Amino acid sequence: MPIYQFSLVGTVSIGVYSLTTDKMAIVPKWVSLRKAERFGKWLKVKLVRTAVGGSVLIGALACANSNGVLLPHFALDEEIHVLKSVCDGNVTVMDTRETAYGNMVLANDRGAIVDPRLAASEIKSISETLDVEAVPGEIAGLSYVGSLAVATNKGVLAHPLLRDSERKLLESVLKVPVDVGPINCGIPYVGTGLVGNSYTVVVGLLTTGPEMFIIGQAFDVVKEDE
Repeated sequence: MPIYQFSLVGTVSIGVYSLTTDKMAIVPKWVSLRKAERFGKWLKVKLVRTAVGGSVLIGALACANSNGVLLPHFALDEEIHVLKSVCDGNVTVMDTRETAYGNMVLANDRGAIVDPRLAASEIKSISETLDVEAVPGEIAGLSYVGSLAVATNKGVLAHPLLRDSERKLLESVLKVPVDVGPINCGIPYVGTGLVGNSYTVVVGLLTTGPEMFIIGQAFDVVKEDE
């Protein structure tokens, strides 16, 4: 399983602008087709070029696993249609004031950890859309779990200050091993600079050799050249 270094829309914060599952990768429609296709080829999934509510912040605003996609209330009809045309699972537009579901939900195909500030009805909708158990939790004592870690069906990489009790919850709910470490030369907000699935991991261009070693251990990957 390979690991690649990449940039999107001129930034190494690739997790803010894209997301991926074992079935699809979503990137901003403004990314060149050639670059987007390379991204999708690495991840070995169907490629979707779109926006969320007209925004390029796809990874921050949306959350997905192989079973479904969560979108904020301001997602546009054309964007929803595009996602429904390629997504084999559920596409749910959350009718709530919250918008950054990519930051509030950490999910793989086995479970989901969610921002504990979310209402019970929202957590239920998340669970039903992603078809997994959704459990409130924190990472490093912080609630925006989706920006603090990345989860695949092979492992989790989380904020370096992850607590032991939080690690146990992640391992119990997501049912994969959990490791800790930064990305992009010391950034602890892992979800901002890393995306991955069961086939590949892609990290920001500033991610260092020692950081990639830890990432390789967490997700069982090896460094590949572009």
